[in-house]
Amino acid sequence: ELGWTESVPYLDRPPSPLEFYREWVSPNKPCIIQNAISHWPALKKWTAAYLREVVGSKVVSVAVTPNGYADAVFQDRFVMPEERQMPFMDFLDIVEKKVTSPNVFYVQKQCSNLTEEFPELVCDVQPDIPWMSEALGKKPDAVNFWLGESAAVTSLHKDHYENLYCVISGEKHFLLHPPSDRPFIPYDLYQPATYQVSEDGSFEIVDEKSADKVPWIPLDPLNPNLEQYPEYAQAKPLHCTVKAGEMLYLPSLWFHHVQQSHGCIAVNYWYDMEYDLKYSYYQLLDCLTKTVEVL
Repeated sequence: ELGWTESVPYLDRPPSPLEFYREWVSPNKPCIIQNAISHWPALKKWTAAYLREVVGSKVVSVAVTPNGYADAVFQDRFVMPEERQMPFMDFLDIVEKKVTSPNVFYVQKQCSNLTEEFPELVCDVQPDIPWMSEALGKKPDAVNFWLGESAAVTSLHKDHYENLYCVISGEKHFLLHPPSDRPFIPYDLYQPATYQVSEDGSFEIVDEKSADKVPWIPLDPLNPNLEQYPEYAQAKPLHCTVKAGEMLYLPSLWFHHVQQSHGCIAVNYWYDMEYDLKYSYYQLLDCLTKTVEVL
């Protein structure tokens, strides 16, 4: 009803800044852009052997979970991963299955880890996307590097960023919901907790007792419990696969759930959103949804 299509459209080239802002950012519509990163050296260079050579034994942050779900609702908690510091080559051994582990490993630290932890790789991509920076009149707040196992899943959530998600190798599988689906998507407040490894190697969930409760979505959109969350049947998810060499524009406030092929490598650029009419509309919709739930 608000103009969403049943599939995510493709652009065969990167747009001009004005075109992108007018056609995609302003109406808050996603698209997949081809030939936007085809000139990046990373597309050819970022093999496991190259990453071993360039990053090597450097200690980096790796999210480790027993089930592949980090930052997700589990056992009535919002459970964050163990943030393990480990040599990058040891992480690659696990991804390449040279070493077996019952746990799931994912480089996914989202505080501009490409520039902070992997500066050796920045020259193979770009510090920003020039046409996006011109369209928005700002540089990205963060540039993130992603590499992990196929069992690593990103639970359904939204971000306050205009997101350009670039796949270097492998595939990313996105399930998307527009902000207008908010009335059909359940939220609740959860005690934050963290996975910690016990002496026997098993994981335990430890509450972050001094932290405030976290609003999060308990529903798994791949297997929704419609008896518990019947409203979700009215939501209209979009599915898309972003392949190597492609870029997804994921607009701010869109809900997204992400899966990936094994060993998929990606880089994304987070540009802070404008807190304009779109944000006010979402806040109104969110407040109305909460009010109806109480009645």
